[in-house]
Amino acid sequence: MPTRSASRWYSCDVSLLSETLQPKYLPLHFDTETEEFLQGSREKSDWVFTQIFHSVVSTLLSMFVSVTSINGWLGRGSMFVFSQQHFYKLMRIPPGWQAQRLLDLGAGDGNVTRVMSDHFKEVFVTEQSPPMRERLQERGYRLLDIEEWPTPQSGLTYDLISCLNLLDRCDKPRTVLEDIRRSLSPDGHLILAVVLPFSPCVESGSKLVDPSEVLPVEGKGWETQANSFVEQVLTPSGFENIARLRS
Repeated sequence: MPTRSASRWYSCDVSLLSETLQPKYLPLHFDTETEEFLQGSREKSDWVFTQIFHSVVSTLLSMFVSVTSINGWLGRGSMFVFSQQHFYKLMRIPPGWQAQRLLDLGAGDGNVTRVMSDHFKEVFVTEQSPPMRERLQERGYRLLDIEEWPTPQSGLTYDLISCLNLLDRCDKPRTVLEDIRRSLSPDGHLILAVVLPFSPCVESGSKLVDPSEVLPVEGKGWETQANSFVEQVLTPSGFENIARLRS
């Protein structure tokens, strides 16, 4: 895919952002690590017999289990949200920066956790899918149960909590945000990735159902929904927006 075309993924009409968000918008770029991930994905898509096998298995298993678990069993479904350089820019840190604890919620197979993990002495993760949980344990991360990670239960606070593409796929997103806020250390940060336009649903076995908690995200287009998400979700939940980007 040409770099010029891919760079549109990061584009934003800053004039449509609120006055509060405009100075906090952080433009990213299409870098080498991103291209390497895409190239690997393209190569796998060309493995014809592998794709046929995956298609047959997915069709059979989709009647019984979630797509996430199917991807875990097939060794696919890795998520790419930001590169190492993007992480440095977002966190405003040098390459040698270190902190105590990272918690990655809904970590999947740990591909994004890997980008952040070298900067923390302790790395904690959560994941609902059994096959993905196995892959996280293989990477050596400390796996917490979904009900275990909030501070009142675990007794731990975290210097960084990442919640990437999770709020639109969990049953109680507002409760998750409240738990995150209570679980951050006094100087802790939250990295939050949300798919916009916002279209929430929850995997329940092989079915998709509506969440029990609804976030009031309104408007059309990325910029308008970004404004709404900050004003109607993040700010009322007690978070201060330091930087906003599109990836």
